Amino acid sequence: MTAQPPRPAATPAQALSAMDDLIAAHLVGQQEMAQRLGLNVTDLTCFAYVLQAGENLLTAGDLATRVHVTTGAVTGILNRLERAGYVTRRPDPQDRRRVRVAAQPDAVARAYALYEPYYGRLNTLFADYSPDEIAVLTDWFTRATALANAYREELRGQDETSD
Repeated sequence: MTAQPPRPAATPAQALSAMDDLIAAHLVGQQEMAQRLGLNVTDLTCFAYVLQAGENLLTAGDLATRVHVTTGAVTGILNRLERAGYVTRRPDPQDRRRVRVAAQPDAVARAYALYEPYYGRLNTLFADYSPDEIAVLTDWFTRATALANAYREELRGQDETSD
């Protein structure tokens, strides 16, 4: 870790503004990454969840829950990902009625080739922070993600009661 000058003070409003800038950059970046991989953003997001799961293969239902789409929509997503060579479907060994989704090795290599330079730069950025600061960042990312998911669920609930 390199010695850093003291960080400037910031208000919650400045933090929210910086977060909005990060989210906007991320959204535009994900669109560009998806295009480079020949996918749309939703399909890329599903593929990312498949990668994140690793050997603990997800079911189509797991993906539908994580991406907040219907099981019918996930079927279309998986059809596109399978046709594009990103995933294969495997029967669930415990329940043959379900399928599990596995990433194709060459697709994993393509995604990693695109994302690894960016993640390397993020790791370099993280190296500028102390272990205690990394713990705070991780806590904040985790809690903010849970808050965002809960708020989306709340909005969906409102939509369902207004229909």
